[in-house]
Amino acid sequence: MSRRRICVVVTARPSYSRVKTALRAIDEHPDLELQLVIAGSALLDRYGNAVEFIQRDGFKIAEKVFIVLEGENPTAMAKTTGLGVMELANVFYNLQPDAVVTIADRFETIATSIAAAYQNIPLVHIQGGEVTGNIDEKVRHANTKLADLHLVASEDARQRVIKMGEEPATVINTGCPSLDLAKTIKENPVLDFDPIEKYGGVGPEVDWKSGYIVAMQHPETNRYKQAKTDVQQTLKAVHELNMPTFWFWPNVDSGADGTSNGIRSYRELQQPGNIHFFKNMEPLDFLKLLVNSKGLVGNSSAGIRECAYLGVPVVNIGNRQNRRERAKNVYDVNYDSEVIKNAILKQMEAKSYPGESMYGDGEAGLRIADILATAELNYFKTITY
Repeated sequence: MSRRRICVVVTARPSYSRVKTALRAIDEHPDLELQLVIAGSALLDRYGNAVEFIQRDGFKIAEKVFIVLEGENPTAMAKTTGLGVMELANVFYNLQPDAVVTIADRFETIATSIAAAYQNIPLVHIQGGEVTGNIDEKVRHANTKLADLHLVASEDARQRVIKMGEEPATVINTGCPSLDLAKTIKENPVLDFDPIEKYGGVGPEVDWKSGYIVAMQHPETNRYKQAKTDVQQTLKAVHELNMPTFWFWPNVDSGADGTSNGIRSYRELQQPGNIHFFKNMEPLDFLKLLVNSKGLVGNSSAGIRECAYLGVPVVNIGNRQNRRERAKNVYDVNYDSEVIKNAILKQMEAKSYPGESMYGDGEAGLRIADILATAELNYFKTITY
């Protein structure tokens, strides 16, 4: 029997972190052949050029697909998605995969789903069934309706996908593969590298060894015009606390130019001496940085997933993660510098929280590969209830 060809499309920096262990398990499975396609902002230097880390990890890339249009506004997002459908349709036609895997909720992922579904290729959706506070929620649920097999990250998500009319037998709670990486860090949490020495970045040489926080704030696509002022509220709070901070660049979303401009202008005008900025970091290194920090500030989903598992205090700002299932480590606030500052101080008093496993047990990658090797792969379905 020939090996199943599994085409996984990674469109952004966080998507690689989400599925790295699943990619490894697929690549090493005797009954599977990994066809890895890298697209979107994962190929762009200003968003961290995740493709460099992917290649360094030893993965063979089947295709690179450049689709991101300049603009970082809703129209550019729509056009990027349309271009993605056209380009990925050709990629799938040439690769002839037995199944295509699309990941989570990035706006580009709907292009993967459309290009596969319209060519009668079985579509597998990882991390469906969750809820958030921006365009990602619409994209995620649209992916669910186009997908034939659903590998979700929590029981809450599994029940939601079933309520959307999907056949229960096709909805499997595998847990989130990103927690596989978090599990290895939990077992050996030593910060064994100097972040500035290894990754460079820009900004002052902060004295991080006596304690630091991590900041990562993305724009909210439903209020993208406020992205600049939103991020500057967080910058002001972190600056005034005068605590060493490692700040990471935003994803490519509608409003990302506003977030980026807000960071640059604040940095130039206020010259914060306690903040050092990075574009990207290898997934394991980023988790080491998180678990050894005093907490994560911003609105990254890492605060909801990985930090819950690792017990890292989180100050979650705004509605980007709205309604997403969360643990006790998350403290929610709005875009107000004083409120953010007080929340950071409150969370630092906690120091750490008990780790929770609502998003998995650290074995998702192997579980996903085994399912892809054995599951019945259909490209059609009938909703009967």
